[in-house]
Amino acid sequence: MKRFSLYILLVFLYSCQQEVIQKETSIDNPAYDKAFEYLEMGKADSTFFYFNAAKQVFLEKGDSLHVAKCLINMALTQQEKGDYFGSQETALQAVPFLDENKPEHHAFLSMNFNALGLATDDLRDYPKAILFYELAIKYSDDPQNTLIYRNNLALSYLSDEKYEEAREIYDDIIDETHKNPIEHARVLSNLARVKWKQDRNYPAIYEFQKALKMREKEKDLRGQNSSLVFLTEYYENRKPDSALFYAKKRYDIAKKIASSNDEILALKKLIKLSPSDSAKSYFEIYNNLNDSIQQARLAATNQFTLIRYEVEKNKADNLTLQKDNAEKAYNIVKQRIWTFCVSLLCITVIVGGTLWYKRRKERMQFEAQNRIKANQLNISRKIHDVVANGLYRVMTEIENREDIDRDGILDRLEMMYEKSRDISYETEITPDAEPDWQKQVAELLKSFVTENRKVIIAGNDAEQWEGVTAHIKHEVHHVLQELMVNMRKHSQATDVVIRFDWSPGVLRIFYSDNGVGMPESQVKGNGLTSTGNRISNLDGKITFVNNAGKGLKVEVSIPIF
Repeated sequence: MKRFSLYILLVFLYSCQQEVIQKETSIDNPAYDKAFEYLEMGKADSTFFYFNAAKQVFLEKGDSLHVAKCLINMALTQQEKGDYFGSQETALQAVPFLDENKPEHHAFLSMNFNALGLATDDLRDYPKAILFYELAIKYSDDPQNTLIYRNNLALSYLSDEKYEEAREIYDDIIDETHKNPIEHARVLSNLARVKWKQDRNYPAIYEFQKALKMREKEKDLRGQNSSLVFLTEYYENRKPDSALFYAKKRYDIAKKIASSNDEILALKKLIKLSPSDSAKSYFEIYNNLNDSIQQARLAATNQFTLIRYEVEKNKADNLTLQKDNAEKAYNIVKQRIWTFCVSLLCITVIVGGTLWYKRRKERMQFEAQNRIKANQLNISRKIHDVVANGLYRVMTEIENREDIDRDGILDRLEMMYEKSRDISYETEITPDAEPDWQKQVAELLKSFVTENRKVIIAGNDAEQWEGVTAHIKHEVHHVLQELMVNMRKHSQATDVVIRFDWSPGVLRIFYSDNGVGMPESQVKGNGLTSTGNRISNLDGKITFVNNAGKGLKVEVSIPIF
């Protein structure tokens, strides 16, 4: 894309300048491109509008630097059109988007503070303008821009009648301008003016004339305008004819550069220096031009304000329209409001009651289903623990013992029958109250001994079992039975070791065999899941150490305090 440059030359008094701001070659923001296009065409209103639109896009993207660039350009556009207060406001809005800790922001900080200085200068608040120019110099990292800022600072000192400070700056920078005739002529004429202000007998005319010739040679019309101001002022009380001559020349130059402000100032001098006949015609021109300038500035201010707050205006219009509609409908609403409130209350009660009843019904159904599921799960667990594992134990004894105790087996089957009847009647099964629990555990485990399988028991001490509650004993019985049944069904083990370890307040049961291990699917089966739930209900833990082909190890930890 073509590279655009922004040359907004802002003049305060006779020779203030603003540095060049350039647009980047690739910015994904069509409004930003449009703004520079209208800037090149000199259409201030469109320039301001599109910079404002581009700013909104950059705000949404979180691009603070480009938000600041848009605001700086908007401030410069406002100042060029005489909206000095608006320019100040816009430039101040740019400050929070620039970070003094980021070197890449420094150039734009200096540009923004210089723009603030120019607008404040135009409002003749010289002390504040001086502060802004000093900040512009502080953040400037470009020698040419710094020279411009220092010249502007010196002009503010001159306007504030601080001649020593102004002269010190001009004495310091004049040697830096010899390579640039336009800059040298400006500093030379300003320095001569300061000296003349300090000493009215100083022959500043020579420097004024020299600067004017340099500017005429360079065709610097704005510079010539500045020199002619100084010459008119110099001769005003010395040679009025010469002052009138230079005032006329300045008026012609002001019209060439299309500077309404300079035309107004030139006309003031012409009115003062011209004969009465000529002064009258100049006065008429002055009045008409002054009225036009004031109207143009007011129009520009209003125009920028309208553009900037277009969204807010649209919102305000919408609110006004809503208010009008509300007022028209007020009488109708007033007549119907009680009916509406009663109807709304009835609907609310009906709908609320219906929703409450529906939710209550759903909750009750859900709770009933949960109770049914819990009951089914409890019955299933009881059948598995009491009937299935009990029968499997009996089958194991019948299969592996030659001296079968028929009466004992019949008693055991009868006991299982009674317990199954209790399950069917949903009667709570109480733990067996056998006094010799150590013997009961030993018989349970030894019932799984065969010719090819040894079961070794360690730590099954009667004294230790005396301190364990009947409920824990009952649950431990089922845990051991489930482990042994699973071993019998799946492990193909020939050696099984069950060791009871009695730590203070904790019973640990260590089970190990030399079988084939246990598949993952079997670990998650109904029986072992039930075992895990039993232990969890006792606030205990169960850990499986499964080595495929190398046996199974299980550790159970149950608090017994």
